[in-house]
Amino acid sequence: MGHAHESNTKRIWIVLAILTIVTAGEVALGIVRPGGLVFNNFLGTSLLNWIFIILTLVKAYYIAWSFMHLEGEKTWFRRSIVWTAVFLICYLVTLVLIEGGYLYDTLSPLVKW
Repeated sequence: MGHAHESNTKRIWIVLAILTIVTAGEVALGIVRPGGLVFNNFLGTSLLNWIFIILTLVKAYYIAWSFMHLEGEKTWFRRSIVWTAVFLICYLVTLVLIEGGYLYDTLSPLVKW
């Protein structure tokens, strides 16, 4: 019984293309910094920062989906991995935003930003 080995070259190139497009979009937004996204706040930070956070999560999910082979796993296992990571990342982002806002408000009279 031989095991047929399939080439994943095409799949790797597709993943590379998708990640490159998302990263290029992030870099373009970072360079251009549209005023409508920079100066409008939502939940403690600018809309541009939220776009960066969301696109980073999308890239992390896609990397896990393709390179950790989550697409072939059972649904309950996939969800246990993905939702644990999503809740952890949301918690950490919330803490960073709350503490960053507190430090900015507290130190702004003392430090010239």
